Amino acid sequence: MKSFHCRWALSFLGLIIMLCCSCETAEQTAVAPPGKPVVSEPQPPAEPPAVKAAEPAANIIAEISDYVVTKEEFSKKLISKLRYGGGEYAVKVEPVDPETVLTELIAEKAMVIDARRKNYLENERAQESLKDFKQKGLTSLLLREHLQEKVTVTGAEVDEKIKTDPKLNRARAYAAVGKGKSTQLINQLYSQICEKFHVKKLSENFPAVAEIHQRLLLHPKKPRNAWWIRSSQVREELTPEEKNLVLVSYNGGKVTLKDWFKVLCDFSPPSRPKGLDTVEGVERLVDMAMRAPLFTAEAVSRGLQNNQDYQQQLRKREDLLLLGAALRKKTEHIKQLQTEAEILDYFNKNKQEFRTPDRLRIDQIWCQDLKTARKAKAELDKNPDDFESAKQEYSLEPDRKPFTAFSAEEGIFFEDLRNGEPNQIIGPVKGFYNNSVKWRIVKILEKKPGKQQEYSENLQGNIKDKAYQTQREAILAEYRKGLLEKYPHRIYRDRIPDPLDIP
Repeated sequence: MKSFHCRWALSFLGLIIMLCCSCETAEQTAVAPPGKPVVSEPQPPAEPPAVKAAEPAANIIAEISDYVVTKEEFSKKLISKLRYGGGEYAVKVEPVDPETVLTELIAEKAMVIDARRKNYLENERAQESLKDFKQKGLTSLLLREHLQEKVTVTGAEVDEKIKTDPKLNRARAYAAVGKGKSTQLINQLYSQICEKFHVKKLSENFPAVAEIHQRLLLHPKKPRNAWWIRSSQVREELTPEEKNLVLVSYNGGKVTLKDWFKVLCDFSPPSRPKGLDTVEGVERLVDMAMRAPLFTAEAVSRGLQNNQDYQQQLRKREDLLLLGAALRKKTEHIKQLQTEAEILDYFNKNKQEFRTPDRLRIDQIWCQDLKTARKAKAELDKNPDDFESAKQEYSLEPDRKPFTAFSAEEGIFFEDLRNGEPNQIIGPVKGFYNNSVKWRIVKILEKKPGKQQEYSENLQGNIKDKAYQTQREAILAEYRKGLLEKYPHRIYRDRIPDPLDIP
């Protein structure tokens, strides 16, 4: 019977790793939308800093120390600035100087270099993040190596699976059989690792874990607006001795109470394990918490930590953490507007910043190139009522429905649309298409101009945000200037691409 290597087997690693490793905590701060301040976690760059050795020379447009800025990284950043640079209250998004954007990117690399020299990774939160990243990466490498070429599924096995569950189609049956075999292989590997590293549970410490869990859950030191334990409590409310309480020992390593809480906090609160006030419940979570460290220990014993791709990804992770720490330290002293008098004063001095945005109801034809856009427009000039037919023939998104466009989304190209009138077909004009720029033909369906807003309590949050963001940008502009004077860098101006120059 013909045998097949399951192509999905490696993608199934993702599910297995989720079971074996910690996932990202629910408390990680999301990137703020354009125009919003980032208070607790500064917004990272559009692309992690690249390592010089990994880039072809022709693709490099700037260098600083052992970091580079690539054409792709620059184009993404420039497009983002042109699209969202004005923020959600912008009446008009002004053109952006490409070299200014490039120097911002170089300055981000300088921030990373400076933060690394100042040991900004030497803090508990950063080390937790790096440990989690290492465990995921090394476990992925280990399981990939272990499963490679080992998981095969025969046609007979698929037929048998469908007999036991007739609702399965053939593809799902392949997946189900392969998943079962992969799980069996991984469990066998895990058992071998436990034996190899002489794993021992210290069950005498489990009652203390149950007590500490209940203390953090029911008697937090600081009031919290949630019924679950937060990861910040683990960092701030556990003593060093409690954090290092050993729950599992193995050759060369241990699983501590801090590791146990890390796994707990990675669960979304509604799906966290029950019975953690009992020794049995504690042990069940111990069994989960010990898998990632043991898989990691086995990966290290095989030298997988030397994998070049893994090392590059780890460096990028470190760089993102360093950049975030540098931005945080530079902006943490910013004083927010507090009193209503301060808020009202800022509003009166910056009323134009708080107009409601102009809105346009539009339909559009996204074209592959300028030649196609011109052809579509020529046909519509003759038969303007055939817009839907032209859309079906020429558009990259023929099923896209009409929608409301704002300057906060259209960026510098909103002015092209604003000049149109209802029922007018304009173009070819450029627009932001996913992360690139393309030509389009646009039909204006409706125009609703924005208007000046009057001060109200409902605006207070937006006013405070805008004031914070203005202060933050002024501080970072000075910070960038100082770093670029401190760290030598080189720009290849003849290589700077123009992402708006499209065929």
